[in-house]
Amino acid sequence: MTHIAWFVCWTSALLLVHVFVGYPLIVWLQARLRPRPVARQAILPRVSIVVAVHDGERYLRAKLVNLRQLDYPSELVEIVLVCDGCHDGTVGMARRSTDPRLTVIEHPERRGKAECLNDAVAASTGDVLLFTDIRQRLSPVALRELVANLGDPTVGAVGGELHMENVRTGFAQGVDFYWRYEKTIRHAESLSGSTIGVSGALYAMRRSLFRPLPPGTVLDDVLVPMRVAAQGKRVVFEPRAMAWDQPSQVPEDERRRKIRTLAGNFQLMQLAPWLLAPWSNPLWFRFVSHKVLRLLAPWLIVALTVSSGLLVTRHPMYALAFGGLVGGLLLVGVARLRPPLGRLLPLRIAVAFFYLNLFAAQALLAFARNRRLHLW
Repeated sequence: MTHIAWFVCWTSALLLVHVFVGYPLIVWLQARLRPRPVARQAILPRVSIVVAVHDGERYLRAKLVNLRQLDYPSELVEIVLVCDGCHDGTVGMARRSTDPRLTVIEHPERRGKAECLNDAVAASTGDVLLFTDIRQRLSPVALRELVANLGDPTVGAVGGELHMENVRTGFAQGVDFYWRYEKTIRHAESLSGSTIGVSGALYAMRRSLFRPLPPGTVLDDVLVPMRVAAQGKRVVFEPRAMAWDQPSQVPEDERRRKIRTLAGNFQLMQLAPWLLAPWSNPLWFRFVSHKVLRLLAPWLIVALTVSSGLLVTRHPMYALAFGGLVGGLLLVGVARLRPPLGRLLPLRIAVAFFYLNLFAAQALLAFARNRRLHLW
């Protein structure tokens, strides 16, 4: 039993260190020692802006105004809005728009975002596709900055940077800290080759590289760039193309969205098993390190806690590991019982880390119970 506990403890610890420290350090060193800069060019191709929406009336007016404010020649832009089973005033408001560039496609029954994106791309005519969600506000230069990266013939897709605003609570600050950490990794991945995902709020790609998404796909912002990379093109990150969103202020608000997104990773491996094959996926090491092992992290933490607890009397190192894990859990409890203390940096990081891993564990259970994740 001791040998098994020792093996589980060290395996779990090494994998966790690799996921959260080792892999980010590897791509950072690659970006520093062997950078692959993008040969940006000031090109102006015709662009189709694709927006899929379900019951987005409260965001639509502001979004259309925001898209009109993009610093890009108006005559080179078309907007394709697909309304997926909307029961509010989204369709009526969209059809009353006087913007001649806007095309509205209505589906009375909800079919899911993936099929809406497929229909929008089929109805579009641009050489470049810009995907954005209804809720987020884009910077005026976002489109121009994204397109400039496509001036490099080796680049097939480019993602923008999502910023959080109105970060009020300790939990929201913790999530914002985690998102900044995630963006640092994406930036390093981009500088050293390709990222393995983009933000669904803002990304652009060459139309010629788009392939219809399988019905029900949740994570188009991972499957699309991975397909681009599989076709031999780079997927890069452009921090000058910005979008702004509102974070969840409390864990309860974040739970449903995060579980669905994380469950989408399990669905992704079911829909595209080639992602797990190193001979088919040119970004296999990055995908496994950044995505797959992240999904295993909560179970690795449990395994490390149990195994180090069994070995706590064998060596002070195991006692330190067990005490650190239990101490982190106690910090989460303190932050929940005393919300003002949750604003302290160690506590808000601990709370965000705890809940994001809790949601990852719940996502696996949710996916096992229900494979139909495609509804909004």
